[in-house]
Amino acid sequence: MAITKADVIKFLERAADLLRQNRDYLTQLDSAIGDADHGINMDRGFTKIMASLDSVKDKDIGSILKACSMALVSSVGGAAGPLYGTAFMYAAKVLDKKEEITPEELYQALRSALEGIQARGKAVEGEKTMVDAIAPALRAFEEKLQAGASLKEILQAAVQAAEEGVKNTIPMKATKGRASYLGERSIGHQDPGATSSYLLFKAMLDVVEEKGG
Repeated sequence: MAITKADVIKFLERAADLLRQNRDYLTQLDSAIGDADHGINMDRGFTKIMASLDSVKDKDIGSILKACSMALVSSVGGAAGPLYGTAFMYAAKVLDKKEEITPEELYQALRSALEGIQARGKAVEGEKTMVDAIAPALRAFEEKLQAGASLKEILQAAVQAAEEGVKNTIPMKATKGRASYLGERSIGHQDPGATSSYLLFKAMLDVVEEKGG
């Protein structure tokens, strides 16, 4: 199943909706171990993305994602803006000049996005960050992709793995970012960045399920 430019725009719209719906929840999670602004920041960032779409929707997928990166970096405070902005920029480079992409190309873009996040934030799995949702999601994605599964099945597995990854952050001690200042007191709290990453995978799945893929 090919992923079209229209699908990418629908993903961004769905992500904006999910982040708006979960704005208070993400902020509540962040109030325990951060600056209590993650939901506010992510909602602001994707609102900015929505506002910027009109000027780039006729361009290629890479250009659309590059515009998303710039919107996030310019509007999202804290660590999330640079990290998600870097993720979108790395994905944009992989999908440069593409009008539609295959599931394999989507995987390569997501893999590159994770590499960008890790290059920027220096985080590995087990440190109570968004990496703890994204890395297992990509392992599940790759496994299903290699098994010849449909895009819907691939993303269902990725979403499930991301959700499990989010839950796994609860007993972790944070060693990166604002939460790391709390040391042992960060244990017992769900990571907001991992949670917003899960929501982005959920947005992808929602679009594919709606399309019937």
